[in-house]
This record gives sequence, C-alpha cells and structure tokens, in this order.
Amino acid sequence: MKTPFILSLSFCAILSSCNNHPTEKVAVSDIVLTAPAPPLEADQAADAKAHIDPATPAIDTAKKIIKEGNIRFETRNPKAARQNIVGSLQKLGGYLAEENETNSGETNQKEYSLQIRVPSKNFDAFLNSLNSSADHIESKNIHIRDVTTQFIDTRAEISNNKQLEQRYLQLAARATKMTDLLAIEDKLASIRTTIDSAQGQLNYLSKQVSYSSLDISFYTKQAGEVNPGTGFAYKFKTALGEGWEVLQNMFFAIISLWPLLIIILFILLMIRRWRKKKAAIATPAPTAV
Repeated sequence: MKTPFILSLSFCAILSSCNNHPTEKVAVSDIVLTAPAPPLEADQAADAKAHIDPATPAIDTAKKIIKEGNIRFETRNPKAARQNIVGSLQKLGGYLAEENETNSGETNQKEYSLQIRVPSKNFDAFLNSLNSSADHIESKNIHIRDVTTQFIDTRAEISNNKQLEQRYLQLAARATKMTDLLAIEDKLASIRTTIDSAQGQLNYLSKQVSYSSLDISFYTKQAGEVNPGTGFAYKFKTALGEGWEVLQNMFFAIISLWPLLIIILFILLMIRRWRKKKAAIATPAPTAV
C-alpha cells in the first residue's frame, strides 16, 4: 500500500515542476517555435483576396458634378468690375485663387484676368452677378462633368484594399517563418501605397465637386484709342504727329542708304580732283619780266 502512494506523490511533484518552468522571450529576428504550426503555404497568400469580407459599407451614389468654365467681357470701369466680383465672392463663400493685370500697347487696352473658386451650389448665382459688371460679353463657356462613376469606383477600390490589408494582417499573425513575414510585409506595403494614391485622387475629386472654378477676363479700351472729334485742334494735332512721323521715316530711309551715299561722295571727290588737274595743265606758266 505504501508503494503506490509514494509513486503517486512522485508523479505529482514531477508535474508541478514542469508547470512552474519559466517562459523564455524570443526576438523577432530569431523566431523558432518549439511546436510550429503548419507553414504558410504560397496558395494561402494568393487566396487572401478571395477571403475579403463581402459586407462592404454603403457607397454614396449621389450625383457628383464638376462645374468649370471661362468668361470674357468688356467693361468701362474695370476697378468697379473687380470690386463687384470680389464682393460677390465673399458673399457667396468663394475666394480669389489668382489675379493678373496686363497692358497691351498694340491693341491699346488694359486687361484683367482672375481665377476664382466658388461653392458649386452658388456657381449659377455668381455667374448671374457678372452681368452687372459687363458692358459686352465677348465669350462664355461652361463645362459640366459627371464624375459619379469615378467617385464610386475610387471609394470601392479604397474599401476593398483596406479589407485586403486586414486579411494580410491576419495572415501575418499566423505566420511562423521569417520568409512568410517578409513576403506579407511586401504585400502590405504595396496595398498601403495603392490606398494612399486612391485616397489622394478621391480628395482631389471631392474638392473639385465642392468648389467650381471659373476663369474671368475683362478689359477696357484706353482713352487714347477713342477719336476725340473732327475739329481744327484735333486735325492740327493729328497733322503735326503725322508730319513728325514722315520726317522720322525719311531720316531713317536716308540712313539705310549709307553705302550708296559713300559711293556718290567718293565719285564727287574723284571728279573734283580730276578738274583741278585739268585746270592746272591748261593754265600757262607766268613769264619772267
């Protein structure tokens, strides 16, 4: 009776000593599991895309419209026109993106170019407000693009790649070999790059949809181009200007003929010398008294 009892006590002591054995920490670079699970097969990584959770979030299918265009008009008071444009922008929640001013000497006119952004919902109201600043609309072009499909496709691409990323993270948690972990990490880096690129494209589309763009150019003809009348003073001033211009043209025309002038001058000098020689020969020498 004592022998079985002693054997039982010995067996319990052995089990207790095994359970109290301290656990060792293993570095990631030296991963070697004592009881490794079956290695990650190549087809498991290939099937990651097939295991994407089909429960995707609802996608916004509302119309996504981009409005953009350009308008050009003539005005008698460009400063007032600019003030009206800026005032309308501030009232409708828009802003001035770029502004340029040019003076053309050939056409004798001053021109202003503005690039504005205005909320899409207020685009038509802003366009109508330009009529009060324009004396004559030379051209107006409005372009409308429907990017709903592109918007939906980009969002779906982001959602699918995020689910794919989660799937590869799950596979990484089950991987037992360093080669498998490195392969999965490469896949994750590629997926994250795709997500970032698609998100940037989506942000750009969202900004274009939210704010419409319009290029505005308006000009005014300067006073010098306008005929002030047909009176004596105007005709006298015009005659003086035209006479001075004719004189300038003659002067520059003569200057352009300088090779011919040099040749003529040389010929005249030769003729003069020849006459002097001839006169000297024809005159008799004076006789002594």
